[in-house]
Amino acid sequence: EPPDLPHDFSCQTRDMKKIMCTWSQGGDTYLYGQHSTKYTLFEEFAQKLIPCTVNCSKQCSCSWDINQQRVYNITLTVENSLGKKTATDAFDVTHRIHPSAPELFGHCSDTKIVLYWKHRSKGIKLFCQTEVLHPDGKAELHNSSSTHLQYASITVGALQPYTRYTLRARCGAARHFWRWGEWSKAQTFRTEEASPSGKLDIWREITPVLGGRNVTLFWKLTPSFQANGRSISYEITWEKVGEDSKPEHISISSVYNSTRIFIDNDPYKINVVAKNNVNYSLPSVMIIPGATGNSSTENELSISDLKEDQVIGADNGIFLSWEPRDTYDGYIVDWCNFPELQPCDLQWKRFGPHNSSALISSASFVPGVRYNFRIYGSVANTVSLLEKKTGYLKELPPTLDPPVKKIHLTFHAVTLSWDSYPTTASQPGFIRGYHVYVSPVQEDCSLKESKKHVLPDGSVLCKYTIENPEEKRYTVKHLMPNTKYKLVVKAYTGGGETPIANFIYIETPFDSSTVYLLGLLVIVPSVVAALCHWKMRW
Repeated sequence: EPPDLPHDFSCQTRDMKKIMCTWSQGGDTYLYGQHSTKYTLFEEFAQKLIPCTVNCSKQCSCSWDINQQRVYNITLTVENSLGKKTATDAFDVTHRIHPSAPELFGHCSDTKIVLYWKHRSKGIKLFCQTEVLHPDGKAELHNSSSTHLQYASITVGALQPYTRYTLRARCGAARHFWRWGEWSKAQTFRTEEASPSGKLDIWREITPVLGGRNVTLFWKLTPSFQANGRSISYEITWEKVGEDSKPEHISISSVYNSTRIFIDNDPYKINVVAKNNVNYSLPSVMIIPGATGNSSTENELSISDLKEDQVIGADNGIFLSWEPRDTYDGYIVDWCNFPELQPCDLQWKRFGPHNSSALISSASFVPGVRYNFRIYGSVANTVSLLEKKTGYLKELPPTLDPPVKKIHLTFHAVTLSWDSYPTTASQPGFIRGYHVYVSPVQEDCSLKESKKHVLPDGSVLCKYTIENPEEKRYTVKHLMPNTKYKLVVKAYTGGGETPIANFIYIETPFDSSTVYLLGLLVIVPSVVAALCHWKMRW
């Protein structure tokens, strides 16, 4: 086949010493030996062949030394025994500078990297561009503000301490810029350590004990906190408020985010800081008010004195609202992710003074578990318990039926009781009330004052509703004597109730007065009729 037209034919220089021309090789001609493709480069202005050797792999190239000539008009001829094709490139070599990749070195401070580089294109004025790759994958480009011949530098600032950054550089001709040169080999630098920035978010749980209180302290990193160092630890200091007492102090490893200390019933000030090899972070401060006699009566701890409001969950969390107070500069909501375990994984979230509601979300929330929330007001590093809430992400039906006992049975009524049935947090939903279902064993039910309830098999039960969850006794009336009945009591929540599966059975007693009355109604008229009949015959 004849050769393809050479595409992407272009010439350039890296150092104003040599010119190199490149082009795409084209498809296979299937000609070999003396019939294979030949390449020649001809300079039109000088009217002479270019003395260079063509090398082809992925693409073809040919280079030669620059003489005094600056403007060229090169014709490339690609030829075999079946044909030939040509391509041309006319250029001023000073406008075709494509610098080699520079060599990098540099040094760091805590927030800056000073990057130096050296390039091989001596005598050519260049300006360069630096790429800074951040740990999050974001890349920034910085252009040097001045031109230079062989050595250059740039200062990259506003960096995070003790953080790895990857940098590389490339250069282009400052005069007659044509295209960027090749990127240098990337180098990674780590900035120096600095003091931790930001503050820790701290919280506490107070438990009264003999002679004082156990305070479990918790801390977590805020979004603005940066460790800024190789290793970090936590320093906790506590001292009595208003007294010239010696502070107590402990140091906690970075692998922990909580600790427990003991304090007496006096008010205390607690400081928590993060520490690295350079210095400390700003302190996070908490004031624990004193206990007034019995610690359980302290405002901080008297959670049993507050009414606990029920809240309803949604698909993505549990919604809370509280009454705003002007006296506080913020609010804190705390809860346990696993209320049935110890430790319960205590969590907390802070809100500004203008917030009065929140949607609390957690990947740990599951349907059928009751979560308890405490809402605190915060002012001057002191918190006060304001409200309590309790609720479910989603209520489920009760898993167990109330254990029903028959406590009184008459000819026409039965009284049922389930006093031992719990309505506490162990239930998978708030117990809203109960349904009592009853029916004669042999037929459908149609008792007075009841509603009909049809089972999947088509049988009909009588249904009575008790809307008070603490009312655990009910009397079913209007029964027939000497009759077998089946009964069941179902508790229901906001998630409904489980299907009816198991009944209890009763039999109303035989009513002898009914038989006596029946006798009076049947026997007496029969005797009277017989006497009348006898008298008539007589």
